Amino acid sequence: MTARRERYQGNDYTSARLSTKGRFTHTYGRIEARLKLPAGRGIWPAFWMLGADVDQVGWPQCGEIDIMEHRGQIPSIVRSSLHGPGYSGGQNVGREHAVGGGTLQSDFHVYAVEIEPERVRFMLDETVYFEATPDSLPGSGKKWVYDHPFFIILNVAVGGSFVGPPDASTVFPQTMKVDYVRVYARPTP
Repeated sequence: MTARRERYQGNDYTSARLSTKGRFTHTYGRIEARLKLPAGRGIWPAFWMLGADVDQVGWPQCGEIDIMEHRGQIPSIVRSSLHGPGYSGGQNVGREHAVGGGTLQSDFHVYAVEIEPERVRFMLDETVYFEATPDSLPGSGKKWVYDHPFFIILNVAVGGSFVGPPDASTVFPQTMKVDYVRVYARPTP
């Protein structure tokens, strides 16, 4: 997936998004991708999931599972998050994780999530660095919205509130290389 600096329909950049919406959803099990990330200020690669009921209930009521988001200007840190009603955007439930001995752009890494009833676990190269349950939600009365079907999205964005805009140091094109995406089912309880 490649982001380019080029004018298109009034925008300064083009990029790509792959989505399984309307084609494939998954509830419980493991979803993983082996990716080599792009780098640079304002480059925002992501591997994430959105509740399949988004068109009926809207966001964030449908739930969002950010398996991996990366700020291209911070070469060794990845973030995983949950967004739901009352804890979305900058108030999400999530954690950053730093890789040791290099950058996320220097080689392929496996980003994964394991979803069980009332539990979501995030991994980088088989290291679990974040786990969430209904008890992890902030405040009282927050709703757990992750025990239903989700579709998968891979994309490379340019700019945005999470990473800020690219600057003169950002080299284009920027490519996220996708070796594979795998889904492993878990029997429904």
